This record gives sequence, C-alpha cells and structure tokens, in this order.
Amino acid sequence: MLRIGLTGGIGSGKSTVSRLLAARSAVIVDADRIAREVVEPGTPGLAAVVEAFGSGVVTADGTLDRAALAGIVFADPEARARLDEIVHPLVRHRTAELVAAAPADAVVVNDVPLLVETGQASSYDLVLVVVADPEIRVARLVQRGLSEHDARARIAAQATDEERRAVADVVLDNSGTPEELVAQVERFWGEHVEPQRA
Repeated sequence: MLRIGLTGGIGSGKSTVSRLLAARSAVIVDADRIAREVVEPGTPGLAAVVEAFGSGVVTADGTLDRAALAGIVFADPEARARLDEIVHPLVRHRTAELVAAAPADAVVVNDVPLLVETGQASSYDLVLVVVADPEIRVARLVQRGLSEHDARARIAAQATDEERRAVADVVLDNSGTPEELVAQVERFWGEHVEPQRA
C-alpha cells in the first residue's frame, strides 16, 4: 500500500487534485467528508459539539449549523482548538477504519486540509501539497459565496504555503489553467506513484 498525504490551503484546488487521483484508481480518504460524518445528527460527535458550544450551533432539524459554528471558532483560536479536540480523534478513528478496508496494494490518498497544522506529515509515504496564488484563492472562495473578509480570515487561520512546502515531497501549483494542473498530476503519478507500484 502506498499512502499519500494530500493537503493544501482552502481554495488551492486540493479537491480537484483529489478527483484527478481518484480517476487514476487511488482510494480517497477525505478528512473533510469524514469530519462531516462524525457530527451528523445522532452521533456522539454532534452531542459533544453541542455540549461545548451550546444549542445555537444546531439547526431546527437537528443538523449542525456550520455557519454558526464557523462564526464562533474562526474568531476565537481557543474555541477552534476545543472543536479540534472533539472532532480530530473521531476523524482519525474513522480514517484508520477506511484505510484498513482498502486493498493491500492500493494507492490510498488521505485528503487532509490540516495535515501540516496537526503534525501528520510523517504518517505518509509521500506528502503532496497543492498551492495557488493567495489572490486566486480569495477569488475562488468569493465565487463559492464567502465574503472577501471571511475568505482571507480562513486562509490566515491555516498553515502558510511555506509551512506546507517544508513537509512536501511534491508541490503542485494550481495558479494556472485546469489543463496545467492535469499535466502536473499526470507527471506526479508517472514519477512518484508508478515506480512505487512497480
């Protein structure tokens, strides 16, 4: 099994790279998706979040109100740390289950937005980092519906590209065209994945 840690800042194009790798038969373990799973209605994760942050973080239908929670944790580093203490162990446990279920010869890509912040780089055979010009990232986030202020705050709350590059085995720059990104992913697969599989 080849374990790849994939990371990149919000708006860098990490999800696009993840899809491109999935198209090449990689098994994708998406930390964001798992983080949503572990706080679904009825889960111990959601109960712990409500206990920590109050009933105001739950909508009328019992689901997590992500916007309300984001409003609390992105403005307060202590609150964000408290949320991480609840969610990260649950995500790690579920991730381990999914990796264990993958075929023994699989290329497993752990899509982990906070790989650098949580000190997980050494857990992988390869660390693949996606970067993009900060202004391009802000523009992408604004297109997704964030205000420019919120986009910049979220970028600032994460590791810097320099911190990500420091742990990277390979860096993909997604400041250009979609075709340029596809070509970089193809080169990565040919130079780093195929030789390991052979």
